[in-house]
Amino acid sequence: MVVEVGEQAGYFSIPDQNGNTIRLSAFPGKRVVLSFHPLAWTRICAEQMKALEANRETFDALDAVALGISVDSVPCKRAWAGSLGIKKTRLLADFWPHGAVAQMYGVFDSQKGYSRRANVVVDEVGRIIFVAEYTATTVPDMQDVLDALRVPEKSRRAEERAPEI
Repeated sequence: MVVEVGEQAGYFSIPDQNGNTIRLSAFPGKRVVLSFHPLAWTRICAEQMKALEANRETFDALDAVALGISVDSVPCKRAWAGSLGIKKTRLLADFWPHGAVAQMYGVFDSQKGYSRRANVVVDEVGRIIFVAEYTATTVPDMQDVLDALRVPEKSRRAEERAPEI
């Protein structure tokens, strides 16, 4: 089951394409976009990761950092990032234990052995504020993620307390 808005995000520590250990807790005061994709070297996943890189300055302006995550290995991610021209966006290798982060966030497809396509936004205090899952053949629209990042913290809190009618 995929994580839900309002839940505390699961913390992780996995390598990026350069072999640097990346921890969710390494971004204090920032919101973090976790962009799960099935596999490197596929057209739609490439478009998804290029969209993260293309929006890098916008993420920076919104005090956010975007991380691409799949079950591929570090050498695979490094070669793929180079082929795509990705220089600043971190592409994380959820390789071993196989898909552990995707499993933690409820987006791992155990039948296929890789994560489903999804975006999860974690706020400054480690709470999930946005979740969207996409079909395998759909490039996620980053506008939804950017809109979620633009909602101020005070407004998010007010929305969470608003009574249902």
